[in-house]
Amino acid sequence: REDSEEKLNSQLCKYLNVASGQRFPMVYFHHEEKQTLNRRVDLSALPRESQFIGTNFHSIYDPIAVFEGKRLPAPCGSSLRQQEYVTGGGNRSGGIQRFKLGLHGAKHRIAAIVGYLQEGDASHWINTINGWIVGLNSESAEERWTAEEQLSHVLNDLERGLSVCSSQHRRSGDVVSETIDLQHLWIKM
Repeated sequence: REDSEEKLNSQLCKYLNVASGQRFPMVYFHHEEKQTLNRRVDLSALPRESQFIGTNFHSIYDPIAVFEGKRLPAPCGSSLRQQEYVTGGGNRSGGIQRFKLGLHGAKHRIAAIVGYLQEGDASHWINTINGWIVGLNSESAEERWTAEEQLSHVLNDLERGLSVCSSQHRRSGDVVSETIDLQHLWIKM
């Protein structure tokens, strides 16, 4: 099993570039896209040519989609690190947390978290993650976690080892919209 989240993200980026060249040639993928301050999102999809997508103009430098990658379970460490898919507390290292705070995807209404399921299955992780969300206390006015932010299961393809969930979260910071819709794309490793 691969323990380096950075390596998993890099490998996924390379795979997506090959696959998109054949199936979706109008985009390419970039690893470690700069976001706000010193923050970087793990993957981004960018247009190969400057173009309008819907009513928004995107140059070849403007991501049309951003993705954060998280291992499940999180690497061994403190008990707070266990919940890193959702929150990293004061470290602001949580996957969902970074989107809520506008540290990732501030210019986007929709984004995605890629979950690398290294133990357990989608059913286990949706229950675990929803338990973490319900159990969070709103210590910070910035974050305000609510039960409505729980993940909804959309698709479970056991044959391919893929699952998709969705969630919606209120945001703070300098963001394009008050909420962000997150797609949770899980890959069984």
